[in-house]
Order: sequence, then C-alpha cells, then structure tokens
Amino acid sequence: MNQFRMSGFQAIPPVIKNLLILNGLVFLAQVTFQNSPYINMSNLFALHDVRSEFFRPHQYVSHMFMHGDFWHLFFNMFILWMFGAVLENIWGSKRFLIFYVVCGLGAAFLHSGVLYYELSPAFQEFARLPEEQQEYFRYNPNVNINLATVGASGAIYGCLAAFAYLFPNSLLYIYFFFPIKAKYFVIFLAAMEFWLGISNNPGDNVAHWAHLGGAAVGFYLVWKWNRNRRRYY
Repeated sequence: MNQFRMSGFQAIPPVIKNLLILNGLVFLAQVTFQNSPYINMSNLFALHDVRSEFFRPHQYVSHMFMHGDFWHLFFNMFILWMFGAVLENIWGSKRFLIFYVVCGLGAAFLHSGVLYYELSPAFQEFARLPEEQQEYFRYNPNVNINLATVGASGAIYGCLAAFAYLFPNSLLYIYFFFPIKAKYFVIFLAAMEFWLGISNNPGDNVAHWAHLGGAAVGFYLVWKWNRNRRRYY
C-alpha cells in the first residue's frame, strides 16, 4: 500500500473538520483575551513544567489547541489537513482521533521530561533565592521556570510519520516544485529535529523533542496496527 489516491475519499473528514474549527476558535480566544487582566490563556492552558506554579494536569491536552501566532496555526492546520485527512479516511474517525490524541500526549510527555532536565539548574537557583524574591519569580510568567509550550505540532508529526509508513513512496512536493518521497522527507525532518534538539541553541523556542516524541509514538502506533494488514485494510 505505497500510493494514495484521493478519489472517493472525503477531502475534510469529520474529525479533521472539527479539529480545524476548534483550533481556530481557541486561537480567536487567545487573541481576544491576550491583554485581559482577568484571563491569561497561556497561564491557564499552555503546558508548563510540573514544578511551575502555573502547571495543571489538563495542560497536557489543552496546549495542543493553542498556537503562538497566526502562521503557527496556519501551517499546523494545513499539514494536519493534508496528511491527517488521508489517515482519517483510511482508519475512520474514532481510530484517527485516538491516534491524534495519543501522539499529542506522547509528544507532551517527552517534552516535559526534557524540560524538567533543562530547567533543573534554574529551579536550583530559584530555591537559593530569598523568600521575597522567590515569591516574585514564582508567579512571573516571563521567567524560565514558567516557560509555556503551545501547539499541535507533536500530534501532527505523528500524522507525518504514519503517512510515511503507509505511503513511503508517495511524492511530496517541497515548495510545490521539488519532489521527494514521503519516507525520505520524514527521515530528514526527524534527523533535523534531533540535531536541533541536542544543539539546544540559545533563542531557539521550538519544542524539537515534542516533535520527535509525536513522530515516534505515531510510527509505533501505525506499525502496531499495521502488523496484520488484512484486519485493518
């Protein structure tokens, strides 16, 4: 099953359609309340380190529906539609929704583990501060210990990995001109994310390990589900 044809499939199946709408509505809420003194969307729903005063368990899910800016939202939703629609058409809505959420959670957990390690020196320094300064930094969303993560990219990288597994020889057109097989494109993306993740460049605010976590979970799930092709396809 190496090639895909859209003929006979829904261009925007139900889960994809609802994810597009939900992400758009959440982004609209972010823009609406960005200067509100009463509701801070980032503090409430973005994913924080487990040691942060702003951390809440629901953030493992809610952060997947938030985005940093319009272009972050646009490109994530475009890729979700392009590859996720294929998967939902093949698997059905229920299986795809499970896949999407599990990939997003896997991405969040790996990112949280890496963030815990990377922020440990900052939290150790924070613990040595006088109590008055601790009180100030504890509730300041702009300091390292309260870093917030948003975006659906982890779940979307899971969709990319699954598409490449199912249709490895399908041609993707980079910038609409340069053809590359799906398997090579995803391998290149994973290698780039790994390199950027271990480089840990200052000023890089991309959650590379979340991308890798989502891709790894997506690959594992589709490999497991695909072991008996006659059962699912």
